[in-house]
Amino acid sequence: MQVDIKNLRIAFERDGKSVEAVRGISLSVGREKLGIVGESGSGKSLTARALMRLLPKTAKVTADRMQLGDIDILKTSEKEMRKIRGKRVGFILQDPKYSLNPVKSIGKQIGEAWREHKGGRRAEVRDAVLDLLEQVKIRDPKKVFDAYPHEISGGMGQRAMIAMMLAPDPELLIADEPTSALDATVQAEILRLIDDLVESRGMGLILISHDLPLVSHFCDRVSVMYMGQVMEEMAASDLLKAKHPYTRGLLNGMPSLLHPKRRLPVLVRDDDWLKEKTA
Repeated sequence: MQVDIKNLRIAFERDGKSVEAVRGISLSVGREKLGIVGESGSGKSLTARALMRLLPKTAKVTADRMQLGDIDILKTSEKEMRKIRGKRVGFILQDPKYSLNPVKSIGKQIGEAWREHKGGRRAEVRDAVLDLLEQVKIRDPKKVFDAYPHEISGGMGQRAMIAMMLAPDPELLIADEPTSALDATVQAEILRLIDDLVESRGMGLILISHDLPLVSHFCDRVSVMYMGQVMEEMAASDLLKAKHPYTRGLLNGMPSLLHPKRRLPVLVRDDDWLKEKTA
């Protein structure tokens, strides 16, 4: 499924004035892995949520074009969007302890996602959920099926979230900082899992992250955002050779074991980076 966004703008009202948080974003994604990087507040998650129509009513969203395949997101009803969410686009959030329902078992939550889009009897749904838990490399699916979110680790919770998003067989997966709440070893396992599943299912992937080296190794293309705008876009393999001063500043501010620095440089910002000046 091809994603096509042109001139996306997202604004919020503040003190009677309209403040734009995303200003003229244009992105396209096919069956590939696109990484979106930038500082907190640069508009990465807002862009993803706008595509899913998950922003609050206080947000004013406009675009010249926002397509999911043959679907015009700007004109689609909320009833139709509920069919699209999950079924065509899966959304993995960053912290399972806030995303999973604490009073429902893992199996029941994944089963709800399966039944919503595929139906089936209780026994069929249970078998499907156990199969999904096996696909996300959970060693004891039956035990996790009956467990509650507080009874499993963060890494296992994130695997359960991935299983839930995969249940309806989406064509596109959006992963918003999917490993930020996990330790380094588990991060690597989760990313390998996502990579294997994306490749085996032929899905597109949008990965939102602060981790530039991770994105450079994991994705096909990278889009760098700053203050609601795209500064530059490049092949992921060329990220370390980026020329824009904002991207260079992010890269230079990262600690390195191979080339340690006594003091990391502070990113110096320039108003000329913005294509549109803020008021």
